[in-house]
Amino acid sequence: MPRKVNPRSAAGKGLADEAWGLLIPLVYPPRFIEIAHKLGVTPPLLGALRFLEQPQTMGRMAELLRCDPSNVTGIVDALEVRKLAERKPSADDRRVKVVELTAAGEKLRARAVGEMLKPPAWVKDLSPADQRALREILRRAGDQPSG
Repeated sequence: MPRKVNPRSAAGKGLADEAWGLLIPLVYPPRFIEIAHKLGVTPPLLGALRFLEQPQTMGRMAELLRCDPSNVTGIVDALEVRKLAERKPSADDRRVKVVELTAAGEKLRARAVGEMLKPPAWVKDLSPADQRALREILRRAGDQPSG
């Protein structure tokens, strides 16, 4: 007789809770912090670099980083001190500041994106069959509405 699968674990957590709990330490923050450290920036600066493929207003950066606009000021200050970005008046409204990467910032952003796209060792070490299974699961998960 086939064994019945209980969607609740012994600890009272559902399978989804357990799977997510196992995934979090593999994905974030360790990998993100590792990449920031390798590039010599703080995690908030790495987060900002991620979203500066094109110039962004300070307000839009706050939305993208999901933080208070006052936090963006400190992040942009740090990017400017390192000569990775600069504030410029918006072409549409000179009262609005736009953050734009410098040549050095663009170079560092390209390195950051390259590092983020490299699979971590735990993915590379999976068997090809497990890598395919993981890929398919993540594709299906990505097709689900967020929320």
